[in-house]
Amino acid sequence: MAKRCEICGKEGRSGNRVSHSNRKTRRTWKPNIQNVRVEYNGIIKRMKICTKCLKSGKVKIPPRTVLG
Repeated sequence: MAKRCEICGKEGRSGNRVSHSNRKTRRTWKPNIQNVRVEYNGIIKRMKICTKCLKSGKVKIPPRTVLG
């Protein structure tokens, strides 16, 4: 599966790394994707979410249940 947020659709971008002498080489910017247990539309499941969506509260993290 791709490094893509399942909520906002954020994915990697590419561009140039520019040195002090103005030479350009290709580079990528990757989003900070976390695999988290969330409650989304009333269903608890594992999703790949970017940290911006986690911090903004777009998804609810359910409390952990202790068994035994």
